[in-house]
Amino acid sequence: MAGCTGGGGGSGSGSDSGSTETATPTAEDTAVATATGTTASSTPELVVATYGTFVDAPSTSPGRWIKETFESEFDATLTFETPDSEINYYIERANRGIDIDADVYAGVRVRDLIRIDEQLDGGLFTTVEGVPGQENVKSDIQFDPSGRVVPFATGYVSLVYDRTQGAYGDYSAPETFEGLLESEYEGDLLAQNPASSTTGRLFLLHTIQEFGPDGYLDYWADLQDNGARVLGSWSDSYGAYQEEQAPMVVSYSTDQVYAARSDENLDQHQIRFLNDQGYADAEGMAMFEGTDTPDLARSFAEFMLRPEVQGEIAQQWVSFPATTTADLPDSFATYAQEPPEGVAFNYEILRDNLSEWTREWERQFASK
Repeated sequence: MAGCTGGGGGSGSGSDSGSTETATPTAEDTAVATATGTTASSTPELVVATYGTFVDAPSTSPGRWIKETFESEFDATLTFETPDSEINYYIERANRGIDIDADVYAGVRVRDLIRIDEQLDGGLFTTVEGVPGQENVKSDIQFDPSGRVVPFATGYVSLVYDRTQGAYGDYSAPETFEGLLESEYEGDLLAQNPASSTTGRLFLLHTIQEFGPDGYLDYWADLQDNGARVLGSWSDSYGAYQEEQAPMVVSYSTDQVYAARSDENLDQHQIRFLNDQGYADAEGMAMFEGTDTPDLARSFAEFMLRPEVQGEIAQQWVSFPATTTADLPDSFATYAQEPPEGVAFNYEILRDNLSEWTREWERQFASK
């Protein structure tokens, strides 16, 4: 639920000797998501790197619609490139001085940006300014202080709970973090490992927001003492939730959008914002420094921020739009729930602390 050829010239091409290094093709070099049809060689190509589920998730993904709609307007071919290691693939190529053939990366999160800045001296993406529609992006989901990443979607981590699991069909999740520790909720929560799951990492960060760097490990110890189960991934935990192994799971507050589309019982997809807050999960797009088609890449960024495109991405990706001007049907607001307050650490705090916070959690809980 809620993701090649041509394109760029590469960031960091060349070697110490001054010659151009040619990479030996690997399986990931050919990990290109579906691109139907053929075009004449004179047709410009835009290579958009992303993660696999953005293009071919088994439930819903916006990639195919984006490709078809973009190509219907622009005299260009849009090709998706989806290496298994995602952003790490391009970091490794840049570190080795190998050309990068992609022009844009769609799906950059703050953790990706931190990894880029930690591992690359010269960076990977170029600054993007003045793209039409960029002024409509919500200010509270901007996460790159250097202006390289333009958000195009966001979500909020929340609890999803099953009302029907109560003795009288009236189960209700607690309203606060402390409430999860009460004995009546013993064994009721399914969460994810923050070292291996984006959802788990965001929930961990929300607990740090609430209890501070000196208190979050004690809170997690109390959670596990109360029977909370931590599984490896969102898919693992949500699958267990659907099998009714527990009545609550850490997920996203757009859960009802997909449930309603699938005609599922919405009583089994209730949303709870602990402390009336949701931890924000923004993802954005960025232009590779070595793109050979910067104008087309900027056109793609403008396209992604258009009201009608923002609205369609939100519905197909089961997410919230990044802009304040998205065209959305009234039914979307019925099922997609925004928290009274969105929270998130800024880039600088995460850059300096995220790795250590996660390692501390692993040291205390990964073996349990």
